[in-house]
Amino acid sequence: MERYRGLGRDVTVLSRLQLDGEVLERLGQKTASVSTPVEAPDFVFYTGCNVLKTPHIALLALDIMDVLGVTYQVMGGPSHCCGILQLRSGDAEMAARMGSGTMEKLSHSKSGQVISWCPSCYVQFTELTLPTIERQGGSRPFEMTPFLRFLDGRLAQLKPHLQRRVEMKIALHRHPGVAGVMEAAAEILEAIPGVELVDLNQPAVGLQSVSVGALPAFKRELQLNELQAACEAGVDALVTVYHSDHRELCAHERDWPFRIINILEVVGDSMGLHRQDRYKQLKIMQDADQIVSECSDLIAQHALDVGKARDVVVKAMLGDQPLPLNRGSRPVEQDASDVESA
Repeated sequence: MERYRGLGRDVTVLSRLQLDGEVLERLGQKTASVSTPVEAPDFVFYTGCNVLKTPHIALLALDIMDVLGVTYQVMGGPSHCCGILQLRSGDAEMAARMGSGTMEKLSHSKSGQVISWCPSCYVQFTELTLPTIERQGGSRPFEMTPFLRFLDGRLAQLKPHLQRRVEMKIALHRHPGVAGVMEAAAEILEAIPGVELVDLNQPAVGLQSVSVGALPAFKRELQLNELQAACEAGVDALVTVYHSDHRELCAHERDWPFRIINILEVVGDSMGLHRQDRYKQLKIMQDADQIVSECSDLIAQHALDVGKARDVVVKAMLGDQPLPLNRGSRPVEQDASDVESA
């Protein structure tokens, strides 16, 4: 319960430091999270929780679907928890309650399809919740597809909208835990005029960056080696897919001679779509007081407590930095605390 409350606090504060109420509602927060459309949409777009900390990623996904003429209802945030936090704590009963409640909310698209963003939520539903329901009742209430596989499946429809050249040499930060997503990401990038995709020949490990947290020294080494390889390859950008990868890596842009951006920013550039990466702008400041000051208007608009907002910035933004900033420092050797964490 403590971790769940912490998740809710962090997601709520960090999203509100970046977005006004109207945009939050578009992302399924506030009244939109409980409203029912007059007509069932083609799809439900399930954000999960933590992508709301880097909301430009989710907003670009919606913008791209708008251009493709896809109708959708957005659901996500802590009120639509998949149950993974409870399962990781060993509370299978509460995980099932959380998952079942969210499953019912997601079961109202015209196509019987849910497009998901978060890989952890995808695994929780497709490997646990939905198979269990199918065994009990003989059928599933919906099928779930990761957003990039969904987009890659509509590549012929997408290509005519990729009209602007994006002259960039790009390396893709890869986590292959969900089958087909990294392959879809590569195909989408290669379809963008001007993009040169290079392979850094680095290990691709796990579901997403946060999932490698059980091995902190190993993760720091992976990230540093990839940054160095990207530098040596002369890339213009290291491109992330998932939100946790982006949160952990984006501030390194300050110290290295290339950009760190999300794949949907590249797709958006070619389509004439743009969303400001406010999270990266704030995190690069590396000063909690300055960040809170920069966000004072939104803090007032959302009636956030300034002290609590600062605590969240320190812990959930600046503290979300497995590999310390400052180019050139090798990760420390695994110590006793790393072993204990693992």
